[in-house]
Amino acid sequence: MDSSLPADVVDLPQGQISYRAADPPASDRPPVVFLHGLLVDGQLWAAVASQLAEQGVRSYAPTLPLGSHPTPMRPDADLTPRGIARLVLAFLAALDLRDVTLVGNDTGGAIAQFVLDTDPTRVGRAVLTNCDGFDTFPPFPFTVLVRALRHPALVSALVPVLRSARLRHGPLGFGPLARRPFDPEMTRAWVAPLAEAAIRRDAAKLARGIDPQDLLDVSTRLGKLETPVHILWGDADRFFRVDLGRRLAAAFADATIDIVAGGRTFLPLDHPDRVRAAVLAAT
Repeated sequence: MDSSLPADVVDLPQGQISYRAADPPASDRPPVVFLHGLLVDGQLWAAVASQLAEQGVRSYAPTLPLGSHPTPMRPDADLTPRGIARLVLAFLAALDLRDVTLVGNDTGGAIAQFVLDTDPTRVGRAVLTNCDGFDTFPPFPFTVLVRALRHPALVSALVPVLRSARLRHGPLGFGPLARRPFDPEMTRAWVAPLAEAAIRRDAAKLARGIDPQDLLDVSTRLGKLETPVHILWGDADRFFRVDLGRRLAAAFADATIDIVAGGRTFLPLDHPDRVRAAVLAAT
């Protein structure tokens, strides 16, 4: 997947969603759909998608309305986590994707759990990398970020600060989430949409809808799912601890888990080969 190419756009009831599809255009392997986290876009998966394409697997990386989306959603769109899950299901239906391998990271892993809880019929299997689970939604200190996002005026005041790559990549920004240096152009694209009032409105709707009790409630039904799940978890993540990954694996009826030594939250950036291998093994 070449992130420099223009993204495709699909019209959904909630609004327009941009996405990048990685070749080949046709494949006899199940399609892969990637779900990213808060204040991140589909570029997170570019290296994984490219490696899968080399193996003949077609993948789709939508940019979900989690604060880094380029086009505001419709004013009446439900942007709660359950609402985002319904948006993902609408995306799968619009592209007629079936027997999907659903891959989630960070907040995207929580969204994947809501998808499975809402309607798993188009999902053949799931791969979850370091992500929210149970009432860890979000983990500290991102609870502070979510509270801030609930106030668009506060976010507006922070936008000029986020133009500094040094701050974006520092310990109070994206820095602790990966070991490899961040691409400044990529992280600029992650925060630039917040300069638009309607994007801040969407982010506030999402943040106000995040409730740890909702994901905890979902966890009580994971054991009833027939969907096989593979957990790939970095053990050096200070936010999503490895015990959370093991606990999440135990909650599903059919789950396996692999630990990535030294892995942090953004495994798709640091260890795209491990994520690619997990996806191929799952299919």
